[in-house]
Amino acid sequence: MRKSKRFTLLATVAALGVLAAACGSSTKSSSTNAGATTTAAAASSNVTAGLAFDTGGRGDGTFNDSAGRGLDQAVSQLGVKKIELDAVKDEDRKSNLLLLVQQKANPIIGVGFLFGDPMLPIAKANPNTTFAIIDSVVDAPNVRSLVFAENEGSFLVGAAAALKSKTGHIGFIGGQEVDLIKKFEAGYIAGAKAVNPSIKIESKYLGPAGDNSAWGNVAGAKEIAKGWYDAGADVIYTAAGGSGAGTIQAAVEAGKWAIGVDSDQYLLAKPDEQKHILTSMLKHVDVAVFQTFKAVADGDTKGGIITFDLKTDGVGYATSGGYLDDVKAKLEAYKADIISGKIVVPTKP
Repeated sequence: MRKSKRFTLLATVAALGVLAAACGSSTKSSSTNAGATTTAAAASSNVTAGLAFDTGGRGDGTFNDSAGRGLDQAVSQLGVKKIELDAVKDEDRKSNLLLLVQQKANPIIGVGFLFGDPMLPIAKANPNTTFAIIDSVVDAPNVRSLVFAENEGSFLVGAAAALKSKTGHIGFIGGQEVDLIKKFEAGYIAGAKAVNPSIKIESKYLGPAGDNSAWGNVAGAKEIAKGWYDAGADVIYTAAGGSGAGTIQAAVEAGKWAIGVDSDQYLLAKPDEQKHILTSMLKHVDVAVFQTFKAVADGDTKGGIITFDLKTDGVGYATSGGYLDDVKAKLEAYKADIISGKIVVPTKP
């Protein structure tokens, strides 16, 4: 996890003056509220896109990075201005949303389900601002709730794990033990058992609900993965944010497979790590973020629930490295069955 926060502002000089008053500097600050970095850029849109990252921020290699790519795409393709904030501690989520309101960002996106509680009253107090939240539902007319069928994407990587396992022994490591991450676990188990009903599947979480260290516990994930690899497991899927780096490290040392999450982690890995990343469950947070900014830029400011699933290409699996080439036809058949409704993927283990 990061120990400092970054505030990147592409805005007018007047807005920078307000930011300086809020943060104590127009360039950089070591304040626990927000540091600031200004970047000059011409914008063809009058939209100021606000993105509040969850803990870990850019550089986590998974969830936050995917959201960041969506913001960057909006800047480059739509010409929006941007304000982005990192959260260091829990209370930063509320303060960051308020700061984005103060800076007149619209829309404002909270990256993660933990933005739900602070977002509701702020959205109600600012009815002319469009908000969005990833991985949760906030019941307000000006909030777009962006939810994903993580269980469907996880079914496919679970099937891949079973198809590629030589020992019939695989594992799942989750971050916080919450309903959201249980969707990943449920899909993974269902996919693996669809291939091999007698497969052995280990499951363990890095922390209970509310334990933010679960998302950056690289050492903890590595310890669990090492134990399972030593006991015969040969594929482990980790849905725990930055903690997944520990599983990849253990896979390299054991000569086994790891499965990434959210982003295509093969593309972010070192060459020696790439040899051990079987696939990644893709969660297209970048698509959801970009589409939200584009909608508002096009004048669509309404709220509501928007679901990103296999049918809409909101989730999927990575094929980088070519390690799934020999089983891709089978995975695509499973995908088609899920889209058609022939297979209904559970959301709970």
